[in-house]
Amino acid sequence: MVSVGIVGTGSYVPEKVLTNFDIEKMVDTNDEWIVSRTGIRERHIADAETPVSELCYQAALRALEDANLAPEELDLILVATITPDFVFPATACIVAERLGAKKAAGFDLQAACTGFLYGVATASQFIATGIYKNALVIGGETLSKLLNWEDRGTCILFGDGAGAAVLQQVEDGYGFLGFDLGMDGSGGHLLHVPAGGSMHPTSAETVEKKMHTIHMAGSEVFKFAVRIMGETALKALAKAGLNKEDIDCLVPHQANTRIVDSAVKRLGIDPDKVIVNLDRYGNMSAASIPVALDEASRSGRLKYADIMVMVGFGGGLTWGAAVVKWSKRGV
Repeated sequence: MVSVGIVGTGSYVPEKVLTNFDIEKMVDTNDEWIVSRTGIRERHIADAETPVSELCYQAALRALEDANLAPEELDLILVATITPDFVFPATACIVAERLGAKKAAGFDLQAACTGFLYGVATASQFIATGIYKNALVIGGETLSKLLNWEDRGTCILFGDGAGAAVLQQVEDGYGFLGFDLGMDGSGGHLLHVPAGGSMHPTSAETVEKKMHTIHMAGSEVFKFAVRIMGETALKALAKAGLNKEDIDCLVPHQANTRIVDSAVKRLGIDPDKVIVNLDRYGNMSAASIPVALDEASRSGRLKYADIMVMVGFGGGLTWGAAVVKWSKRGV
């Protein structure tokens, strides 16, 4: 099989910024508490009229430009999201139409905050086996539309945005070197939106009880995340024949600075190698890793031949990591 890597990245966040001081006026909390517990200072929020497909489209345009690829050359578009425009059609279909990607197949993938990692793991197989040449993987979310703005335990955490990556064949020995993906459905109830599916269809009662918003058992999710982030990264490294000393750049899911710090400590790597932007964006679920990846690439922090690890966790419960030898030259 051929080597597959990321040849272009892009990201987009809505213009509106919601700071901790803005949230102070909405619920019983304060900036100092939010920063000390999460590291988040502000997040970007989409307008009520803006669907996630718009954010995905804008991120896709930037990624395609970075890869010097025309939309009509795309063979596959995969959108990782838990906030699709509709139950169906897939958001990937909407993005493809906006882009003019007439020959692309596409579908949505749902693995919550781990979605982008599941997405690149899936799309890379189509290229490695020769079925397709050019794939676009997007992680996009409008989580603000799923929040209960009276719940201070969740409304402070999340933001909106999208990140995208173009995957192609790359030079031998570069690109994706190893993946580790996993899930534990017994913890699904710890982080979920209870209503809106076939288990609890939309009704006046589900709306009244705010069952269409994010419900999270914070302490349990925190304990799970602290354990799993380091574990899955080490497993992916082992599959790639590498160890933690080989890491040049770590791109973690941007959920909470304490979770990121614990992963860094477990891996024993220099904090300067870690990409952190959650102070500006909050937790953007499937968009967190690709937005951070795009910023790392464009800023020059991620360099040619670097060993880069992307690692995350999310509702499901799901987790995953990808080891990449960066094949993109220059900024």
